[in-house]
Amino acid sequence: MNLFDVVRKALLAGLGAQEKVKEFVDELVKKGEISKSQRAKILKAWTEKAGKGTEQFSKNISDLISKILENMNLPSKNDIKKLDKKIESLSEMIKKLEGSEKKEQG
Repeated sequence: MNLFDVVRKALLAGLGAQEKVKEFVDELVKKGEISKSQRAKILKAWTEKAGKGTEQFSKNISDLISKILENMNLPSKNDIKKLDKKIESLSEMIKKLEGSEKKEQG
């Protein structure tokens, strides 16, 4: 199982849990054990807690991916931009040298 599968399963489990909570709270309303306003408060509280959990989960995944990429020793976007600038600079130098060489030969 790869990282993508783990993330997908975790998100689906979170969505399934949220649906189960909603069904449970709706059942409590039907039975008259809680009011509709209590239902709204409970669902709002659940959603807020789930959102915080999702944010933390996302942060953890992001941190994990960053560590994995760091361990793989891959170049960053900034590294690639620096290399692009160096290549452009070297290309310009080569063009100038080729141009001066042609003048000397001509």
